[in-house]
Amino acid sequence: MKNPTVLHINSSSRQQESITRKVSAYVVDKLVQQEASIDVVERDLASGLPFIDEQWVNANFTAPEEREVHHKETLAFSDKLVGELQQAKHIVIASPIYNFSIPAVLKAWVDLIARAKLTFKYTDQGPVGLLADKKVYLVMASGGVPIGSELDFATNYLKQVMGFIGITDVTVVDAATINLADASDTELDDVLALSL
Repeated sequence: MKNPTVLHINSSSRQQESITRKVSAYVVDKLVQQEASIDVVERDLASGLPFIDEQWVNANFTAPEEREVHHKETLAFSDKLVGELQQAKHIVIASPIYNFSIPAVLKAWVDLIARAKLTFKYTDQGPVGLLADKKVYLVMASGGVPIGSELDFATNYLKQVMGFIGITDVTVVDAATINLADASDTELDDVLALSL
């Protein structure tokens, strides 16, 4: 069986100047310091992900034992993303807020990993998440919408998605308040110390 991992997901279209990329990398480094043997899986969404389409939906709703080769090929990338989630012990999602919500590419990732019988299941009491015992860090940043405000539709959405797939241990990091250049700034360390 493979070792648990830290799954690091970046979604900002910016590279060098992205605060969510910088702060989330710091979070990942701290997690690795806590568990030196843990592996890091990097998933950068900025180059784009496929959107689900009719072919994907048809393949997904075909019973696994009835899937033909073309169904399996259609779902292969989604299966890979789900596998990364299943293997992860810690998940660090870095997301800017674009137009009050998450980047479209991060929503595409959500659509690809929300899979019945893999990340959640339907029961008589409603859907139940299947990915318990994992920890999520949402590293969020916005140029104009305060994190956690009524106009921040991104953070609560991601928390809802995580809960839907069974992950309720979620820490939100407001990346815009973190000054990584200042060695005396311990705010992020304090946040992580409480949640590690």
